Amino acid sequence: MLYYLSELSGHGDFFNLFRYITFRSGGAFFTALIFGFLFGQPLINLLRAKQGKGQPIREDGPQSHILAKAGTPTMGGVLILGAILVSTLLWARIDNGYVWMVLFVTYSFGAIGFWDDFLKVKQQNTKGVSGKIRLGLGFVIAAIAGLWVMWLQDDSLSGYLAFPIFKDALLYLGILFVPFVMIVIVGSANAVNLTDGLDGLAIMPVMIAAGSFGIIAYLVGRTDFTEYLELHYVAGTGELTIFVAALMGGGLGFLWYNAPPAAVFMGDTGSLALGGALGAIAVATKHEIVLAIIGGLFVVELLSVVIQVLYFKKTGKRVFLMAPIHHHFEKRGWGESQIVIRFWIISIILALVGLATLKLR
Repeated sequence: MLYYLSELSGHGDFFNLFRYITFRSGGAFFTALIFGFLFGQPLINLLRAKQGKGQPIREDGPQSHILAKAGTPTMGGVLILGAILVSTLLWARIDNGYVWMVLFVTYSFGAIGFWDDFLKVKQQNTKGVSGKIRLGLGFVIAAIAGLWVMWLQDDSLSGYLAFPIFKDALLYLGILFVPFVMIVIVGSANAVNLTDGLDGLAIMPVMIAAGSFGIIAYLVGRTDFTEYLELHYVAGTGELTIFVAALMGGGLGFLWYNAPPAAVFMGDTGSLALGGALGAIAVATKHEIVLAIIGGLFVVELLSVVIQVLYFKKTGKRVFLMAPIHHHFEKRGWGESQIVIRFWIISIILALVGLATLKLR
């Protein structure tokens, strides 16, 4: 909304700053960060009072979790989502279709996650919403997002899949672009959800991936940079930089309370929403394949579960000591902080590799 203050400006005065995405992104970041600091502790106190025993802990998981994490409240993702919403609506252009598409995906998946967390806390078990219902709702949301993006994008890009490195490579999928988007967004949401198993493990890689896509959104939304880097120009995606900045600010505010030992878990409320957001931004910017690189940590976590389940059904044996893979390393004796920091390092490396594809043409 603050963007429209620029209409009051002449040339060179203060209000002219609101025209610039970079200035508004900085404002969005600090607004979300302050929101997290202001409302973090009151939210935690409220969640503790309402939830009692907190998030149910897997009985088949590491025994240390049962002792150390019992009683910790969940649904902390509400803090991140609140910070993102307030900050994005305040600093982004509200006439931008991509902003509303990403907000729709984020908060729709957040609603699914909230429902799942609510049932887990209420019933005091780890079942929550059935997997089929979660996937079904997720695919419907992603299908709407796919159609929305096709409507927003120019005919030269609508329904096309772009490839990194190859500057002119576009594959026309037509209406099949929608099921492709469904796989990308639902896969991203569930991959982040599976990664959220240790204090601070998911939120930092999410912020690293989001920051990378903030750079991508800014670049592909400007003709000067797309011409120089030989990228596909996607008009309007630059405004997603503000959403990303809000996500990073809200994420840091949440991490303040989620740092080991966590005072609150983000729960499915946060992990599904943030994963869905990453997928939606990747689709909007035509960098779906690059998401698999930048978000490679999430891909590995997801694949570890798929491999474990399929192999166990076929042979009755396990590939990993426990899935997702971060629990495998716990079983091997790695400390929680050791796993978390090493996974952060891997996320940074993968983000740099993904960003390098922007110049490799």
